[in-house]
Amino acid sequence: MHLIEALHWRYATKRMTGETLPKHKVETVLEAVRLAPTSSGIQPFTILHITDKQLLEKIKPIANNQAQITEASDLLVFAAWEDVTPQHIDAVYDRISRERNLAPGAQKEYVEKLKTRFAGSTPEFRAQWAIRQAYLALGIAITAAALEKVDASPMEGFRNAELDQLLGLPEKGLRSYALLALGVRDPAADKLVHLKKVRRPKEELIINL
Repeated sequence: MHLIEALHWRYATKRMTGETLPKHKVETVLEAVRLAPTSSGIQPFTILHITDKQLLEKIKPIANNQAQITEASDLLVFAAWEDVTPQHIDAVYDRISRERNLAPGAQKEYVEKLKTRFAGSTPEFRAQWAIRQAYLALGIAITAAALEKVDASPMEGFRNAELDQLLGLPEKGLRSYALLALGVRDPAADKLVHLKKVRRPKEELIINL
């Protein structure tokens, strides 16, 4: 589908059929997440891709018993880094140097500036920065799903700390912030499916200067 057509087609799907999505469609969404833009290319988050039905049943009460948790084909958990450390930055730019065949030290000045910037900020700033990068990837995932005609439901309505414990995220230096259920809409059960999409008009939303 054309991008705008796909965005008109999509909505925050509340009820799904439980049908398993074609693997290539899910992989396309995951690859779009991997390619999402992030500040300085650091990608300070991890995506947990969950299909295990027993695990989804455990997540459902943590997510306020939202039906799409267990009716989805796949659930993506967007978990941001708790902190951004010099070791994180080195790992990212070491990979960039290898992939681009750069000379040793070619990025040293920029890497040191990044380290200084983060070292001079508060832990809260670093955590919030990581969260914002994860949300960029979430937006890309929603758009990619629409283009693949995969129904998606982004969710923040869950108890983050409980989900973190269930998934063992603290040991990985991660915290969950958003979920994205992927699946097939159930028109018979979802009262939102036929509602008109309503957004602010461009004249209110956009200021042309």
